[in-house]
Amino acid sequence: MNQAKTLGAAAAALVLAGLAVTVWVRAPAATGTTSATGVPLQQEPADPMLEARTKGSADAPITIYELSDFQCPYCKMFIDSTWTALLAEYIETGKAKITFLNLPLISLHANAAEAHEYAMCAAVQDQFWGMHDHLFATQETWGPMRDPTPYFVSLGEEMDLEQGAFTQCIESGTVRRIIAGDVQLAIQAGVNTTPTFIVEQGAFSGAQEIDVWRSILDSIYVVKTAGS
Repeated sequence: MNQAKTLGAAAAALVLAGLAVTVWVRAPAATGTTSATGVPLQQEPADPMLEARTKGSADAPITIYELSDFQCPYCKMFIDSTWTALLAEYIETGKAKITFLNLPLISLHANAAEAHEYAMCAAVQDQFWGMHDHLFATQETWGPMRDPTPYFVSLGEEMDLEQGAFTQCIESGTVRRIIAGDVQLAIQAGVNTTPTFIVEQGAFSGAQEIDVWRSILDSIYVVKTAGS
């Protein structure tokens, strides 16, 4: 099967699945902008690879859902400016756990759907976060490419993924339903920008600095652990 044709079909599948993509595709919120939707996910994400794209202790009192697009420049800004501190202060200390949800804005970012497929196929081999880091670190390289497929394949090779299984995952399209499911959850929650973070019963958008995160998470942590 021609891999490029298969991956091109993946982007179309997100539209043809009846997900009304144009309803939620808008320009990303500017950094420094905070908006609380007050709308939680209508249901918990459910797929066999959810654990592979979750960081933090299963017993962490705070749950964060990150709805992100690998080709979104504001998502990369969050990774570059805030991610390391968030991990060190909240995820690695057991205060919070974070789950990545796929929200490729395909009308804005031509290579996003394909990038998400490669990330989720890496998740099949429990290597989601490695691919996550590679994709954001090299976003400016693969983002403008007319055909990024060979580049994505090379990332899998650099990560020493089992290439036969990796290729089979991509060509079979098995992860598209999971990606489409994440998109559907975003639509139901009224999320229309990336990155958006759903924390307990509220949400905020944009590449916020760590001080914004501290003010939000510290307050929630006090409430969640009161009396413990």
